[in-house]
Amino acid sequence: MNSEEMKQEYVRRNSRNPFIRHNGIEVVSIEPDHAVLQLTIRPESLNLYGLVHGGAIYAMADNAAGSAASTDGRSYVTQASNMHFLRNQAEGTVRAEARVRHRGRSTVLIAVDVRGEEEKLLATGEFSFFCVDRARMEQKGAGAGKT
Repeated sequence: MNSEEMKQEYVRRNSRNPFIRHNGIEVVSIEPDHAVLQLTIRPESLNLYGLVHGGAIYAMADNAAGSAASTDGRSYVTQASNMHFLRNQAEGTVRAEARVRHRGRSTVLIAVDVRGEEEKLLATGEFSFFCVDRARMEQKGAGAGKT
């Protein structure tokens, strides 16, 4: 699958993801072991101080890392993460660039840098992901909220 096909597949799959849609996270590019996602800062993205909320930055970084992990065609869930927040901004766009550092049989380690305006580094971190059975996870998700 080429980069454009990967991007279209990611966009298609995440069109069903209410969290991604609600938070306005968009794919910029995706290719094997690499993904870039973007968030255009909106009023809902801000914290009490008028700066982009750390949770919005984290969510974008986590999704970028998961996207980079899944470029091998398998499905993953976040296992652990570590983020360092360095600076912030109030408007414009922020981008998360994720690269696979190590791919094992059942886990993947991803490095993520989040940059803002003028390519300033806002945050950096590492995420590990565990490979899961996609059909089983979709089946569990279909039953979510049912009693």
